[in-house]
Amino acid sequence: MGTKVKNTEIPLSLEQFHISEDYGFILPEPLVDLPVYYKPWMDIARNVPELISSHSLRLRIHDMPLLETHLLRTHRELRLAHLALSIMTMGYVWQEGERETVKVLPRSLSLPFCEVSQRLGLPPILIHADTVLANWKKRDPDGPFSMENLELLLTLPGGGSVRGFFLVTLLVELAAVPGLKSILDVINGVQYNDVAMVTKALDVVSQAIDSMKQAFKLMHEYVDPSIFYGIMRIYLSGWKDNPSMPEGLIYEGVQEKPMEFSGGSAAQSSILHCFDELLGVQHEGSNGAFLKRMRDYMPLSHKQFIENISSCPSLRSFVLQQADEHLTHTFEHCVARLVDFRNYHINIVTRYITIPASRAKQLRAYKQGLAEELDAIRSAPKALEERGTGGSGLMTFLKTVRDETKDTSISQCTIGNQVSPDPSITEIQKAASELTIE
Repeated sequence: MGTKVKNTEIPLSLEQFHISEDYGFILPEPLVDLPVYYKPWMDIARNVPELISSHSLRLRIHDMPLLETHLLRTHRELRLAHLALSIMTMGYVWQEGERETVKVLPRSLSLPFCEVSQRLGLPPILIHADTVLANWKKRDPDGPFSMENLELLLTLPGGGSVRGFFLVTLLVELAAVPGLKSILDVINGVQYNDVAMVTKALDVVSQAIDSMKQAFKLMHEYVDPSIFYGIMRIYLSGWKDNPSMPEGLIYEGVQEKPMEFSGGSAAQSSILHCFDELLGVQHEGSNGAFLKRMRDYMPLSHKQFIENISSCPSLRSFVLQQADEHLTHTFEHCVARLVDFRNYHINIVTRYITIPASRAKQLRAYKQGLAEELDAIRSAPKALEERGTGGSGLMTFLKTVRDETKDTSISQCTIGNQVSPDPSITEIQKAASELTIE
């Protein structure tokens, strides 16, 4: 939220930003199929893992007819089309790994992908809004929103770990919804000088952030680190700040010069951007610029909601001015929960990226046959060992973002709350033990 306290009219509903009261930024009830005219797209998109495995995806896409996009009339149709075209694009580019990348995306894919992307205000590449927010269905429509009752619409190589990665992230998004709705109560409470309202709403935000962390923990149950690092991760990678594709990608028929787009990244989720703006977290330098750029990878209305929060009177200034002990404690607790969540994210990245990257360097020296999982780690792309799929220097980025969140604390130390430290050596050794060669 901004630094100036001023009187402004505050929007009171999420609806104008196309944010669901029940699902937050998640697309409610995504379509599972497109009109029959688009069957050539869906037939390929539904079989991307198998086509990659048989090294035939590129051939299928070369033979794919060039389809018009004007028959896509609704938002849900456009979102499913973007998901399908982006899944095909990632598979086409990375079919042979980092060894045989392509320089040109064929016209039958590039033209409709860019047209659909333009209509949605999204980039023509796979993004968080595709793989997580618009890529789910319930097995039993009347059943719960749970791992057991959820399925992906489209997937990538990596089997059950792909399902786990995208659906656990979906549950993290869902866990944030009460906090997302309470942001408006915080804003209105500041506007009307209502300390009790702000305090109560901030407590809900804190609980939501903790619920997000609990959902995040399911990653350990549903995603195998070796499969995530060795098989899945390259298909989330883009062609900006990626040594494997330093010149970017030419979208045939769109423009002659190569274009650069970042790959999928947690930084494309609108949730933490909202909480940062609410609490007044300041991200500076290259990290701040990267996070700002990631907003261009979000649905336009979601980006506008974040900017709306940013333009509102400063919550942190309000807390300082009120000097109310309970309000200050609640604000500090909320900051502490956000720091704790970001520490846990560092923990996850350590297990799923840092440790496998280290092991990959060791395993390349081994010539004998290895278990399939370890062989996957050994053959993982070298270009991604130190970088996130979005192109950022991963661990430095995450720790800096975490530290900038800590700096938002009014007292510089949380009141009565301890936040988790960086992943301990014991935790790292435990995770590493699962990747031993024996």
